[in-house]
Amino acid sequence: MSKAAIKAQSATPLLTVNNIEVVYDEVIQVLRGVSLEVPEGQVVTLLGPNGAGKSTTLKAISGLLRTENGEVTRGDIHFMGERIDKKMADEIVRTGIFQVMEGRRIIEDMTSIENLKLGAYTRNDNNIKSDIEMVFHYFPRLKERTGLAGYLSGGEQQMLAIGRALMARPKMICLDEPSMGLSPLLVKEVFGIIKKINKDQGITMLLVEQNANYALRAADYGYIMESGKIVLDGNAEQLMNNEDVKEFYLGGGNEERKSFKNLKSYKRRKRWL
Repeated sequence: MSKAAIKAQSATPLLTVNNIEVVYDEVIQVLRGVSLEVPEGQVVTLLGPNGAGKSTTLKAISGLLRTENGEVTRGDIHFMGERIDKKMADEIVRTGIFQVMEGRRIIEDMTSIENLKLGAYTRNDNNIKSDIEMVFHYFPRLKERTGLAGYLSGGEQQMLAIGRALMARPKMICLDEPSMGLSPLLVKEVFGIIKKINKDQGITMLLVEQNANYALRAADYGYIMESGKIVLDGNAEQLMNNEDVKEFYLGGGNEERKSFKNLKSYKRRKRWL
């Protein structure tokens, strides 16, 4: 048994999502019975094509559905044994979940330091300054960028967004597409830092990502979504060796594809249904 499998068996679920359905505008159903667990101290990744419902799952967990006229209409979400799907977003942050949004969503007309302090808004302690230094330890480039955050590069803005999440001292960080818009070199750097933060700080991570290669290398466990449902899950090593995952997410597979013609009529294997 691999180390990842042993770790998965011994870990306690920090987050449990139980058979949730999500509807937007009272008519558009996006999630259709999604269930997953995120064990404490692990990195779990959620993979799938665009429109599968990955970001909606994160928003359901972090309480952000209301901003888009969405709601959990069935099922429940528990964090540290407490039900949170009926809580407001600010209450969920205080329970220990912080989401790094797709597209980073930093405040461009504030400085990097001001953005970091904003992440600590819910805290009532005197350790803000030392935690800013902790962020600079992981992202030394930010220490050199003292001007407005809008002038940072895309990679630096992503670092700032993750640093802002760390300032909340969360128990779990939800990351939505951290590699979006970044060069391959910066993608490698950002994922290396994500793994290091998880190892050093013990912060649990739930990661939504299009780059399946990097996501599975960073993760302990993974789920694959299609059309609002979980269709496959397993530890990261198992998923990386799965022929379907190789073919449709990792750019591999045993059979050489000579054209994309057959892909148009692709039907999922029965065990994926």
